[in-house]
Amino acid sequence: MSSDRGSWGESLSPGNEQRGYWGSQAADQPGSRNLIGIKNPAVDKLIDRVVFAKSRVELVAATKALDRVLLWNNYIVPQWTYDKARAARWDRFSHPDKLPEYGASAFPIVWWWDAAKAAKTGGRR
Repeated sequence: MSSDRGSWGESLSPGNEQRGYWGSQAADQPGSRNLIGIKNPAVDKLIDRVVFAKSRVELVAATKALDRVLLWNNYIVPQWTYDKARAARWDRFSHPDKLPEYGASAFPIVWWWDAAKAAKTGGRR
């Protein structure tokens, strides 16, 4: 999840976190992610459909319906998308040939210090 108060990181399997983002109960809770105080029974019902979906097909349909309601009411306005991970680094690290499909190339989890590469950059900086 982003530290930016206006960005919401999402997984491929949305669930209970939607209550904190858009649910009526979270609207009056200090520190919740429901920053604009959405109190909408239709949104609450759709969140329940997301949370209690019994199949992937049902989850996708409920999530799309929730998205449409949030957009239609102008609760959210998509502004950008970016499928790259930005990282500034000296080339002193190595990683497996096959990286995980998601998770910003899993940096730094599956990367390691490579002494040979570090020697080419002048060592630690």
